[in-house]
Amino acid sequence: MQNIKVESNSTYLLRMKSISKEFPGVKALDNVQLEVRPGTVHALMGENGAGKSTLMKCLFGIYHADCGEIYFDGKKVSFTSTRQALDNGVSMVHQELNQVRQRNIMDNIWLGRYPNKFLFIDEEKMYKDTKKIFEELDIQLDPKAKVEKLSVSEMQMVEIAKAVSYNSKIIVMDEPTSSLTEKEVNHLFKIIRALRDKGVGIIYISHKMEEILQISDEVTVMRDGKWIATKPANELTTDIIISLMVGRDLTNRFPEKTNVPGDTILKVESLTAAYKPSIEEVSFDLRKGEILGIAGLVGSKRTDILETIFGVRQRKSGKIEINGKKVKNRDPKEAIKNGFAMVTEERRSTGIFGILDINFNSIIANLDDYFGMTQLVNEDKCEKDTKWVVDSMSVKTPSQKTKISSLSGGNQQKVILGRWLLTEPDVLMLDEPTRGIDVGAKYEIYQLIINLANRGKGIIMISSEMPELIGVTDRILVMSNGRVAGIVDTKATTQEEIMRLSAKFL
Repeated sequence: MQNIKVESNSTYLLRMKSISKEFPGVKALDNVQLEVRPGTVHALMGENGAGKSTLMKCLFGIYHADCGEIYFDGKKVSFTSTRQALDNGVSMVHQELNQVRQRNIMDNIWLGRYPNKFLFIDEEKMYKDTKKIFEELDIQLDPKAKVEKLSVSEMQMVEIAKAVSYNSKIIVMDEPTSSLTEKEVNHLFKIIRALRDKGVGIIYISHKMEEILQISDEVTVMRDGKWIATKPANELTTDIIISLMVGRDLTNRFPEKTNVPGDTILKVESLTAAYKPSIEEVSFDLRKGEILGIAGLVGSKRTDILETIFGVRQRKSGKIEINGKKVKNRDPKEAIKNGFAMVTEERRSTGIFGILDINFNSIIANLDDYFGMTQLVNEDKCEKDTKWVVDSMSVKTPSQKTKISSLSGGNQQKVILGRWLLTEPDVLMLDEPTRGIDVGAKYEIYQLIINLANRGKGIIMISSEMPELIGVTDRILVMSNGRVAGIVDTKATTQEEIMRLSAKFL
């Protein structure tokens, strides 16, 4: 770190001034500014591709800004690595969790800086220090528990505890509630307020408008790599934020519902997974052209329904019937042949092949269709089908050969949807389809879902966002403790009713 200059009498904990960053052919940041006061929550908002992540990477030492200045705690700094940023009091909780899942919680928190006792790791101190942080943050986890056994929300809590363990003065939180339900969000907000009261500056990146207005003190909006505005949160509304983000008024957050449900396409009766804890006695039906939402608190086993239907989880008992035909779906390959498709929640870890191009990511679920009599890949058909995915899903990309990891979250999700549509499914199952996607791209995904329903597809959609479920679905199945707590008509229900059903003890 280079301490070149000390700013006197500064009221800001962090000042990023005139930051610019250019990659070949792309100006990612153009004269951006960000000022964060101590003991405040400062929201950073913008569509995917607006430059939020690039700006934070410049702060965190992952990128070096082409020009501009960064002042932290009154000193001019230029971090050259993430370790340097962490050691100097800047930490980041990433949206995509990169943890060593085979190791326990405390190993993950203290990795690279284990406390030593003579020549050995001091396990006792590590346990006590972890327990102390958990008590401060009201996190009810065993430091010795394996990370792979945790839910996504629990993993996020571990990452926040890790950030706190560095005694950070600035903590960047990137989409921290993307997989959390209301109860978990309230717990996270309690932690954030406690950190804020200790003088920590929180940079909070989220696409969820209601959260931003609830938790933030100030809001900075970016668009197309540029700073647009910084305003006190109490002067903003959802409509104002959206207008600043997209550069136009977006009066309707959800497209018009034009789908009309028809005959029953799927029947699920008394579905029970083989290994507990999981789903028990789950029954419902799905109609052609219907969008069925699934709601529930974290741990209610919403995802287990889709995984059991799709053959990812072994079924103990129960029946699955599609188009009047009973099916086993003993594994995903058999499920695909029977007309099912599934878009997973963890897009980066289980949805895309990040180092490969759009072409590969488009055709991978339908590979058998691309081999001819000679067992050679039909390149022309691959390109033709990929072009269909790009065109029909309105994917913004320079070419089919572009690495999918370089696309925005919304465009990655469109490629995944297109991939599964190439298998011509009758039932499309979506697990948190708009997780980590900006408001403009969300609207496009909603429209795609409604269009698919208009084509007679049966859609099952899990979401942790209540407004999303009410804005897009026809009916909502509510889960509690692995069982169906109720199925409600979307037009006739309320968020309060859904929450009451979610909290039922079954």
